[in-house]
Amino acid sequence: MSRFLQIHLLTFYPPSNVNRDDTGNPKTATVGGVTRLRISSQALKRAWRTSDIFSSALTGHMGQRTQRLGEEVLAHLRAQEVDEKKAVAIAREIAGVYGKVKGDKDAHPTRTEQLVFISPSEREMALSVADRMAAGEKVDLRKEQDILLHRADSTADIALFGRMLAGAPSFNREAAVQVAHAITTHRVTVEDDYYTAIDDLKGDDDDAGAGFLGEAGFGSGVFYLYLCVNRDLLGKNLGDDRDTGVAQAALGALVEAAMTVSPSGKQNSFAALARAGYVLVEKGNAQPRTLAGAFARPVGGHDLMGGSIAALKAFRSELARVYGAGVDETCELALGDAGSATLADIVAFCRT
Repeated sequence: MSRFLQIHLLTFYPPSNVNRDDTGNPKTATVGGVTRLRISSQALKRAWRTSDIFSSALTGHMGQRTQRLGEEVLAHLRAQEVDEKKAVAIAREIAGVYGKVKGDKDAHPTRTEQLVFISPSEREMALSVADRMAAGEKVDLRKEQDILLHRADSTADIALFGRMLAGAPSFNREAAVQVAHAITTHRVTVEDDYYTAIDDLKGDDDDAGAGFLGEAGFGSGVFYLYLCVNRDLLGKNLGDDRDTGVAQAALGALVEAAMTVSPSGKQNSFAALARAGYVLVEKGNAQPRTLAGAFARPVGGHDLMGGSIAALKAFRSELARVYGAGVDETCELALGDAGSATLADIVAFCRT
């Protein structure tokens, strides 16, 4: 089996603002001396991880990114009518294994300061240890850290995207998938949408002004996105239990979500629910490489998708001429080409 799976996508987004910066405008980057629209990898990964595609394909194998595990432990103990003071103390102690706990006088004293990825098996063990402590057993959580924290299990999203535990770094998991920020292949201009809202109950004798007015930025373009998956590391993060098919399901869900799921920013205002127009998937054991260099010089002309595909293919061919092919197998989808792969073909290629 090839070690690396590389996924290249070109996706057209109509006027939209799916990923905002601190001023509310679309995120941008300067590349090749011109402004490009940008979608952060964080926004993309969250959109994929919380999508119906992931939840349906990976039922029972999804973690939770939360500050509130301690609150779940507390609710569990309250349901068993454990003394409130004792229940809070146990919940705070267990939550402290996963991260720094908020102060005992905080409005939420059992929450951690940081968001932490928790797997289903870790959550189950946290509740089990809480039961033991509530029953009066003396539990040294430092000695039982291996019970509450796992270095590998069947949680697919943690295996794919990794996690960091500042208080217990030996239980960190390195992400098996690297996701680049998506950027437009061409120069863009961020435009302003000046909008108003009318008060429906305003009468003719009132002033003629709007009830509210505002301004929002938006932009449009063809985005290049690159993902690289280390399939060996994915198997290791999943405990090398390949017989369950979790690794295959995770890879299939990942590529399907990358092709079909858009970040949620301002979707009610723009409905920019895009699908990839071009997808190239590569398998091989050689050092991976992005094809973003194809767009160091911005694509121009009226056919931005066609120009972007041509630029990507030309750059890839030149890399192969100079450095060698670097990949063993490929699968390609292009809208408008009846002979190219389908979504189902791409998913099947990634799973095997």
